Amino acid sequence: MIKHVVMWKLKEVAEGKTKAENAETMKKLLEDLPSKIDELKSAEVGINMLEGDDEAICDVVLTVSCDSKEDLEAYGGHPDHRKVVSFIKKVVSERRVVDYVQ
Repeated sequence: MIKHVVMWKLKEVAEGKTKAENAETMKKLLEDLPSKIDELKSAEVGINMLEGDDEAICDVVLTVSCDSKEDLEAYGGHPDHRKVVSFIKKVVSERRVVDYVQ
């Protein structure tokens, strides 16, 4: 099993919406992907609940499970994933990624 973890910091305002509104939109878009992409076994999205000035705090985290590296690559290139990425790039200021074998 492959785990793909992505954490983002969002812009305060983007696409005419607040950070909180864009976080909710990201959550819905990302959680819908397993129903559209066969290679995804699961997608869990969390929105940060704590306030603070710590530079390490991210706003949204995604954890995706796939059976293999090939499935992860197929997910990355899938048109439905690319549509979500297009939106996310407009609303985030930073992104961090970790992929590992479970």
